[in-house]
Amino acid sequence: MIKFEEYLLSNGLTLITHQDKNTPLVVVNVLYKVGSRNEHAHHTGLAHLHEHLMFGGSRHVPDYDKVLQKVGAENNAFTNTDITDYYVILDAENIETALWTESDRMHLLNFNQKTLDVQKSVVIEEFKQRYLNIPYGDVWLKLRPLAYTQHPYRWLTIGKRIEHIEQTTLEQAIDFYRKYYTPNNAILTIAGNIESSHAYDLTCKWFDDIPAGNVEKEELPEEPVQLNRRFLEIQNNVPLNSIYKAYHMPGRGNKGFYTADILSDLLGRGKSSRLHQNLVKSKQIFNNLNAYILGTEDPGLLVISGKINPGIDINDADNYIIEEIDRLLNHLEDSEVEKTIHQAESSNYFSEVELLNRSIGLAVANSLGNTNLVNEEINTILNLDKKDVLSIANDILLDSNCSTLHYKMNN
Repeated sequence: MIKFEEYLLSNGLTLITHQDKNTPLVVVNVLYKVGSRNEHAHHTGLAHLHEHLMFGGSRHVPDYDKVLQKVGAENNAFTNTDITDYYVILDAENIETALWTESDRMHLLNFNQKTLDVQKSVVIEEFKQRYLNIPYGDVWLKLRPLAYTQHPYRWLTIGKRIEHIEQTTLEQAIDFYRKYYTPNNAILTIAGNIESSHAYDLTCKWFDDIPAGNVEKEELPEEPVQLNRRFLEIQNNVPLNSIYKAYHMPGRGNKGFYTADILSDLLGRGKSSRLHQNLVKSKQIFNNLNAYILGTEDPGLLVISGKINPGIDINDADNYIIEEIDRLLNHLEDSEVEKTIHQAESSNYFSEVELLNRSIGLAVANSLGNTNLVNEEINTILNLDKKDVLSIANDILLDSNCSTLHYKMNN
């Protein structure tokens, strides 16, 4: 159980505090409710680009990293489809350094053509290195638009194509910042060795005078129900043939989300999972084979992916996966489900050991509309049973609900 206090400042900033007297540290975490889902199809990659721009300096903090390093702080950030998150870990006595720097760049970020050009170059190089110049790097550039036809999840967080990053103007960057980087679109979590009342007072000191922005609720297009299987085959210079199968599933907060998570663990998480035991270890069809969910706020994907051993036909390997799904639908033991649930419980408790994980977890839960989800989610999982798992499996593991990508070696 993660205990917390929640406050709302006059400018709309949400503050969540979590006290832990067993550490000398605090985590200052700022989550902005903006991700690649908030972009337009003709101009993608802006959310991720702004993650980089936020380290380019602000009016009173020209070198963000240098200031934090002076007090021994660790900091980083990440962007995904739904959120952008920034965190600082430092000694509790130095917390105001983190609050000062975060408030300054929330309100007074430096924008100039030089900084924009530098960060665009960094992101473009990242795009090339991670998605274009390594084996299988472009899988999600192909699989997302195969699985999604309407929802903005159909492109990667880094963007659909390099040209979208290259063509971003200074005016567009400033407009995006002013629209989403506002206190009423942010959640500040302060976790660690600090009293909640003191954390609130310091937050008011550093953030209360930042004006609220004009954040309008965006109505994103709903992804239509997939009624027919989708298939794509590509060839490239890769060492092994691979298969990727994506099934639509409920979004986070829906009970079906947690059931699908258990289903994916049961199918393909770790060496005791069905897919590994039967198709990797026993029949040696695959070199590796996993199942996992993308964990998105809106309806997402359960994915089965693996690399096929030499000499095995890719279509035969695909059929072996389908056979394993059929086996699960026709024969599933209560003990198997209970074991998987207990593994999930252990993973949850282990993750909560880290103060940073608790801090981010609180912020993400709040962004979903209920901060206590951070505690309620594990109870939802513990109350699942075999009937629930079979129900979600029958709902989503359908051929008509599947987008399959065969990634083949060059002949």
